[in-house]
Amino acid sequence: MAYQGFASGSTDRDAHAVRLFVKEGHQVAVAQSFAKNMGLYGERVGAFSMTTASPEEKARVDSQLKIVIRPMYSNPPVHGARIANTILGDEALYVQWTGEVKGMANRIISMREKLYNLLTHNLKTPGEWGHIKSQIGMFR
Repeated sequence: MAYQGFASGSTDRDAHAVRLFVKEGHQVAVAQSFAKNMGLYGERVGAFSMTTASPEEKARVDSQLKIVIRPMYSNPPVHGARIANTILGDEALYVQWTGEVKGMANRIISMREKLYNLLTHNLKTPGEWGHIKSQIGMFR
């Protein structure tokens, strides 16, 4: 979930599939990044979450994750993580952030609409350009 909130303008709506899978009892692994949707570029801020079937399985998964993670870094940066934690843990900041994410998503949609109109109506560019408006998020 690298750009959560940029697809629909709602972080909750963009998390629908993950929440549905968990509700249906599936075990999931979710990697989240806050680089783009919190503007924390270069801070390596994110979260990795997994659901497990039991406390015993959780302990085994935790053990294996620590084996994988430890050689990757010994002291990860904490500045961006603290910023993300502050935003996610404070209701007023969270509401402000989700509003800003919606604003960014709306700007992306607006820019696509303007490009589509420029190509099709103003410049009369040959070809089918509908894919520009049907894309969602940052890249699709």
